[in-house]
Amino acid sequence: MERRPPPAAANRCYAQRRFWEERYRRAGAEPREWLGDFERFRALLEPELRPDDRILVLGCGTSALSYELHELGYPDVTSIDFSPACVEAMRSRYAHCPQLRWAVMDMRSLTFPDASFDVVLEKGTLDVLLVEEADPWHVSPRGAAAMRRVLAEVSRVLRPGGRFLSITFAQPHFRAPHYAQEAFGWLLRHAACGDAFHYFVYIMCKGQPLAPRDLALGRQLGRPPPAPPPPVTMAEDEDEDFLRAIEL
Repeated sequence: MERRPPPAAANRCYAQRRFWEERYRRAGAEPREWLGDFERFRALLEPELRPDDRILVLGCGTSALSYELHELGYPDVTSIDFSPACVEAMRSRYAHCPQLRWAVMDMRSLTFPDASFDVVLEKGTLDVLLVEEADPWHVSPRGAAAMRRVLAEVSRVLRPGGRFLSITFAQPHFRAPHYAQEAFGWLLRHAACGDAFHYFVYIMCKGQPLAPRDLALGRQLGRPPPAPPPPVTMAEDEDEDFLRAIEL
């Protein structure tokens, strides 16, 4: 029988720049929507957007999200991706829309000045940082550090009152501890959407304090799992049928 690699090993390619570069060179700007298009999340996103917002889209890929935002009345959109092939293809695809800006950039090291944007938006991009994790309940120090590095950059480029909108399939008990860090200086809330399969939109508002419950949640990140309880041993004379001792 062929032995399949564990999920973390099979997903490792998604964290590699070379994988994406080769993929975009083959496929060009063929549209690809991770998690769904803007319409799927529109009811949750639009209340957080203003027509004059300066919007940054992280890891744009070949999604039509940036263009859809522009067409819906949000003209100031900057989109970044770490793949030159992707950015080149998107510039060509939307050459008829010169207001849209595209840049090759790594979200772990943004080159924008502090407080440059009113909104930072990502859809499935941060999920790539954790694809190699074997256990989502106990994220490795490396995975947690990668997430923290990106979130610190997001917080830095957000102006006071700005919003970070993160769309993912990661459930709150897995993802919220990463976002609920006091150092980022934002309030955290989330909402679910979808029927058979739920997606989650996390909304972080810069300049508002975390709720005490979220502060406590954030402090749990990186703590080692509790030790298992010691095994229960029975004396030789404790061999009675325990079911008889249960009072129903």
